Amino acid sequence: MLHAHTVEQVRAAEAELMARLPEGALMQRAAYGLATAVIDFLGSAYGRRVLLLVGSGDNGGDALWAGATLARRGAHVEAWLLSDKTHADGLAALRRAGGRVVTEPGRRPDVVVDGIVGIGGRGGLRENAANALKLLHGVPVVAVDTPSGVDVDTGELDASDGASHVEATLTVTFGTHKVCHLADPGAEASGAVHLVDIGLALPAAELEALQPEDVAALLPHPDAHAHKFTRGVVGVRSGSAEYPGAALLSVAGAASGLCGMVRYLGEERISEVVREHFPEVVGAGRIEAGVVGSGGGESGQAMLADALADGVPLVIDADALQHLTGPVDVPAVLTPHAGEMARLLDVEREQVEARPLHFARRAAEEYDAVVLLKGRRTVVARPDGRARINTTGTEWLATAGAGDVLGGVIGALLAAGLTPYDAASVGAWLHGAAAVLASPGGPLVASEVAGAVPEAVRRVLARA
Repeated sequence: MLHAHTVEQVRAAEAELMARLPEGALMQRAAYGLATAVIDFLGSAYGRRVLLLVGSGDNGGDALWAGATLARRGAHVEAWLLSDKTHADGLAALRRAGGRVVTEPGRRPDVVVDGIVGIGGRGGLRENAANALKLLHGVPVVAVDTPSGVDVDTGELDASDGASHVEATLTVTFGTHKVCHLADPGAEASGAVHLVDIGLALPAAELEALQPEDVAALLPHPDAHAHKFTRGVVGVRSGSAEYPGAALLSVAGAASGLCGMVRYLGEERISEVVREHFPEVVGAGRIEAGVVGSGGGESGQAMLADALADGVPLVIDADALQHLTGPVDVPAVLTPHAGEMARLLDVEREQVEARPLHFARRAAEEYDAVVLLKGRRTVVARPDGRARINTTGTEWLATAGAGDVLGGVIGALLAAGLTPYDAASVGAWLHGAAAVLASPGGPLVASEVAGAVPEAVRRVLARA
């Protein structure tokens, strides 16, 4: 599991470790890891031009000490000091190693090292830092710990006029991932994230991301005595005369082999189409979980009422979401996109897109359900505030019907026995992994994602 910790947790762990280490040793560990990562990024140090943007905090100190290491390896290192207060020992080390202090860059550097703001910083960048970045536009940036100007504990950006932040190509972080490395929009600003182990002992994190081994461990696996009923039965209520394809796509996700049986519980005329495409899908009967809402159109409210009457765990999507008025009476996963989330919480879509982690947690609490907020980095939140961020997928997954497939996959996992939190998290991971398999760098459609789910499962199990 990939864990992301808060600033308070990180600082407490650092203080505990520093009490046992010689003075400055922890910064030396971080700086050496940073320098090594910069060399790996550049391919070599000798003859490369490195510009350090240095603020007043410890991140500036890390940058200066790393710059000293790079200078000793043959790099041309310049430090642009953006504050009257600078880490004195780091600056002295840089100068001893042959680095120079400049008031603006000379020749265009090969890389910029962002040591402007530490993890305790708040708000956007100051004007001088923002101007420096504008001057260096187009040069790849390696951020120290977190991209400057991003809220570390939320991943949010300052929306005030003139605020700005670093857009890193690579972020080198120390001890643990921070929330902004997983949660958008900060995650997007972080670029690729490289973790340097500096020996911190950290508590449990409230934000995490599943890794392949976690998915393999959570996936329901039939034993030698399993049959279709012991593996779980999911009922799908989706599709309408207006949106018949939604039924096919929801069923396709549910019928990807993750549970023992799929029942289609929608309109009879659509049921005939479903059976033509999926002869293994049957009609009404006992179910362990349900999927409701995709393509429901005007029938969304009646669909939701029927699904709730079943008294089983539910995936509630699309046209069923708009008829929720409060906490759900059964274990449930709500799967809104940003626009649907805005309607659920009576806020603007732009607010949701700017603060996805915040609003996913808020909706989970208000509706007493697991909430999966779709996006570039899909958020899965529990009512108690714990959350997971999904890191699989591709931009080509932004295609009609992909959410219908996702709902079906999650419903199958619910029927197979996973909790709503695990079903939503594993379902999002597999959905993203299947999209990558179906789209090796190019377009795809939702039905191809559903078709790739079994292969995604086989591959993750093979790695376990």
